[in-house]
Amino acid sequence: MQASNRKRHAAAFLARFVLAVVSEVDVLPQFHLDLWTLFLLQSWTLDLARPIVMWVFPFGWFPLNRPGPAECLHLLYCCSSPLILFKFLERSPRTLPDFLVHLGITAVAMGTTAHLVMDSVMLRLVQAGYELHLPVRENRVMKILTAPGLVDIFELLGYYDDTVGHVMWSVPYFLVLFLYFGGCFCHKKQQQKMPRAAWILMLPNALYIWFVVTERQTFILFLFTCFAMVATVMQQRRRGFVTNGNGLFMILSFSIALLLVIPWSSCWWRDEVLRRKHRGLLFIPQPRTVFSLHFQKLMF
Repeated sequence: MQASNRKRHAAAFLARFVLAVVSEVDVLPQFHLDLWTLFLLQSWTLDLARPIVMWVFPFGWFPLNRPGPAECLHLLYCCSSPLILFKFLERSPRTLPDFLVHLGITAVAMGTTAHLVMDSVMLRLVQAGYELHLPVRENRVMKILTAPGLVDIFELLGYYDDTVGHVMWSVPYFLVLFLYFGGCFCHKKQQQKMPRAAWILMLPNALYIWFVVTERQTFILFLFTCFAMVATVMQQRRRGFVTNGNGLFMILSFSIALLLVIPWSSCWWRDEVLRRKHRGLLFIPQPRTVFSLHFQKLMF
């Protein structure tokens, strides 16, 4: 009788031990390799690859009243970008009300669509001699227009692209990334290192964030997001939590992007032509304006 009781107690103890080990393994944080790989594939193929596609397939090969290959990529980016951000929200433990999620997805879709329209118009103006590094009214193409009201129309299109469209896209973009970062913490006992795949993806991710900050002029919003991430890390450390692999990946990517922005701005700080396009103390020129001013004539 006593032997059977001992066996029962031993079996019960072993079962509790196995359940504890399994539950501990289940809660261990995992690096979201599938999510980050999908994000970078979408960003590099549909967003960053567009200038390369335009160089390989010039606009002269296609009718100007129809979309070209680069614009087809842009259209796919308009459709996929809200879906990728929604995937980040699904992995985030912090949930937003449904109407805010729907509003953010709508804003991203509208912002990318506005950028698609203006980008298509600008690319066709470039074929007619428009210079991207100059303000709208200082371009010689605008000076030869017979109807003065057309210049105001192009300035309005530029405002929708550079201001309205970028704000509608960038605010939900950085907000979703920050909400996702809020769930990238674990207890000190579960602290983990980044896997090798994360180190491979870090530089492409940092380069894309640098591109978003410079090309879309979102440095202020990017800087506020960095401050919010640092404040979140300090708050979580007081509670005994540290960043997991995903959080460390985001912190390092944002840090590298910030370090890339500083020399980029310093290189062109004394360029008076770029200063006419990007006025103010916060001088971060767009890569396309730098290319238009210094490299386009060398390549074409």
